Amino acid sequence: MPKPTSSAPSQRMLRVGEQVRVAITKVLQRGDVRDPVLSNTLISVTEVRMSPDLMVATAFVTPLGVEDHAGTIAALNKHARFIRGRVSPDLRQMRNIPELRFRDDTSFANYKHIDDLLKSPAVARDLDHHDVATDGAEEADADAVDQGGSDETKA
Repeated sequence: MPKPTSSAPSQRMLRVGEQVRVAITKVLQRGDVRDPVLSNTLISVTEVRMSPDLMVATAFVTPLGVEDHAGTIAALNKHARFIRGRVSPDLRQMRNIPELRFRDDTSFANYKHIDDLLKSPAVARDLDHHDVATDGAEEADADAVDQGGSDETKA
């Protein structure tokens, strides 16, 4: 009977992904990749997701201080084989060094969008209305407890 597949990554996938992330970060910090687009860009590797067979590593990166993320991602993917060769000494415990793929990490933009939505006047109004309703319900609960009294006061 085949093992059911899970959508969550295994512990091994997470551990290897973190090792690959650290190795890629070292290569990019050292400036081993000689590319005009990458030489003037600070790149943060936020996450690396491994395929179940550990043969493909998708690195989510955020170019800092650059508006053209697509150009930076294209340059990283162009040099992916070179970067793979540079990370191999740090990953020598692995049987196979994974193929590297670089993707733009949009999670920070998503977090900012959600934060902006939560700060919008409509949501703030709804939250204030909910707080007033909740406070009223809590006061009613407290009054009910006070009216019931405890066993000590009845005796």
